[in-house]
Amino acid sequence: MKERYYSLDVFRGATVALMILVNNQGGSTYVPLDHASWNGCTPTDLVFPFFLFAVGNAMAFVMPRFQQAGTNVFLTKVIKRTLLIFFIGLFLNWCPFLMWQNGRIVFKPWEWAGSDDVIHGVRILGVLQRIAICYFFASLIVYFFKPKMVFAISAALLLLYWILCAWLGAGGAPYSLSGYFGVAVDKAVLHEPHMYHGEGVAFDPEGITSNLTAIVQIIAGYFVGRYIQQKGKTYEMLSNLFMAAVALIFVGFCWDLTFPVNKKIWTSSYVLYTSGLAILTLCTAIFFIEFKNARGAWSRFFDVFGKNPLFIFVLSGFLPRVLGLIRINNGLNKDGIMRHTSPFGWFYEHICKPLFTDERNASLLYAL
Repeated sequence: MKERYYSLDVFRGATVALMILVNNQGGSTYVPLDHASWNGCTPTDLVFPFFLFAVGNAMAFVMPRFQQAGTNVFLTKVIKRTLLIFFIGLFLNWCPFLMWQNGRIVFKPWEWAGSDDVIHGVRILGVLQRIAICYFFASLIVYFFKPKMVFAISAALLLLYWILCAWLGAGGAPYSLSGYFGVAVDKAVLHEPHMYHGEGVAFDPEGITSNLTAIVQIIAGYFVGRYIQQKGKTYEMLSNLFMAAVALIFVGFCWDLTFPVNKKIWTSSYVLYTSGLAILTLCTAIFFIEFKNARGAWSRFFDVFGKNPLFIFVLSGFLPRVLGLIRINNGLNKDGIMRHTSPFGWFYEHICKPLFTDERNASLLYAL
C-alpha cells in the first residue's frame, strides 16, 4: 500500500499561493516579491520552477497507473490534459473577450490596432501554456524511456540549450535580451502582436525555445517523487535528498559563472539551482509535516490550494480581467480628463494605499 504524503500537497499549495501573491501586486513592491531584472534569482523567481517541480512530483505517483493501463490510455489522458491546460491558459489571455475602445465596450479580436496604430494581439503563450507543453513532453520521456535514459535525455537537453544559446545568440552578449536567440524564433512562429511586451519589446519569458530546459524541471520533480516512493518515510530518503539538493545548488552556482542563472530565458544553471532549492524546501516540509507531525491551520490552508491548484490559479487571473470591464470614476488627470479604474484598482487606491506611507506595504496588503 502506497504511503500518503500530505507534505507534497502543502508544498504544491504553498507554491500556488505564492504564485498568486507575486502576480497580483498593486504597485511598488518589495524586491523579494519582484522578479530579477535579468540575471539572478529572487524568491519570486523560485515560484514557477517550484510549481513545475511539483507537477513532476505528482506525475511520479500517477505514472505507475498509466503504465498498467497501457499506452493508448496514457496517450489519451496526457493529450487531453495538455490541450485542456493549454487552452485554459489561452482563454485567460483572451478573456473576457471584451475591451474598452473609444469609450465603449467592443469584442476583443485576435488582433487589433491600438490608438498608436501599433497592432496588438492576444498573447499565445503563458504560465499555463508552459505547464501544458512541458508536462506533455516530460510525460512522454518518462513513460517511454527507462530511468537511466531519462536522466541522459535531461542532461542532453540542458547541454543542448546551452550550446544553442551560445552558438545562435548575438556575438558578445548571447544571454542578453537583445542577444537571446529564442526571440527570433518566437517572432517567426508567434509574431510580435501575440508575444509578451512587459520588457518594453516583444519578448516572451515563456517562449518556445526555453521549454527545452523547463521540461527538465518537471523530470527533476518526477525523479524526486519516484525516489520518495521507493524509500518511504525514512531518514535515509531525507538525508540523500538533502545531499542531492546541495549538489544541484553547487553545480548550478558553478554553471552560473559561464551560463548565468536567469529565469526569463530559463537557463540550464537556473534549472539546476532552482531544482536544488525545491528539493531542499520539500525535504524541510517532509521533515516537519511527516516526521514531526507539525500540522495545523497553516497546513490546511495551503492544502486547499494544493488540491485545487488549477481552479484557484485560473480564478485569480479571471476575476481581475472580468472586473476590469467595470469603470469607476477616479478623479481628473492633469489635463482635466476623467480617469477610470476597476473595482480592484479602486480597492488598492482608496483602501490599501491610505493605510500606509510606504506603498510597498499597500501593494503587499492588496496582493494578500
